[in-house]
Amino acid sequence: MAHINPIINDTWQKALQQEFEKPYFTDIKHFLQNEKKQGKTIYPPSELIFNAFNSTPFDKVKVVILGQDPYHGQGQAHGLSFSVPEGIKLPSSLRNVYAEIERDLGLTMPKKSGNLSKWAAQGVLLLNATLTVEAKQANSHKTIGWQFFTDAVIQQLSDLKMGVVFLLWGNFAKKKAALIDGSKHHILTAGHPSFFSVKYFTGCAHFSATNTLLEQQNLAPINWQL
Repeated sequence: MAHINPIINDTWQKALQQEFEKPYFTDIKHFLQNEKKQGKTIYPPSELIFNAFNSTPFDKVKVVILGQDPYHGQGQAHGLSFSVPEGIKLPSSLRNVYAEIERDLGLTMPKKSGNLSKWAAQGVLLLNATLTVEAKQANSHKTIGWQFFTDAVIQQLSDLKMGVVFLLWGNFAKKKAALIDGSKHHILTAGHPSFFSVKYFTGCAHFSATNTLLEQQNLAPINWQL
């Protein structure tokens, strides 16, 4: 799958160049090539694997929302964590995120659109720890090497930027706090907004808290309204 060669924003290309040259990245490419040769369906489509990076250049990142891996249903994944394309039914986790925004900020969120591209355009990096998945097989690519790549992404953001707000929801995401310099950045944690743990997410007020932290740095707050 030669076309996984990262067509990625120049600012990210510069920040991650060493990762693209490491053996594990070649292994990821070969794995995906072989899976496709076997007729397996991989999400998201190849041209959207790096959508989060192309939607939010490195120099524009103000907030990171970390997901685990892409949605594995047909048409759902488009390379942005928690987001689905227009016309796709809202997943339960995203409905719960919307409910918290309404509770926290008093906004009325859409009932049918789960496309979070507007957040990405404002500097919210919607990053999944694993960037691909086999259709109907949740977390099926968690061991193919993406974790090395996305850990490096978090590390580079921590090392090279200041004042980024990291939203870590659920135990998986919380473990990534070890990669972040808490003296330079802001780490907000809560339960995952999935059906199973939403009671630990509800009331976290992360959206107003994020905007307060940005405004304290004289940065524009995120308009969470979609």
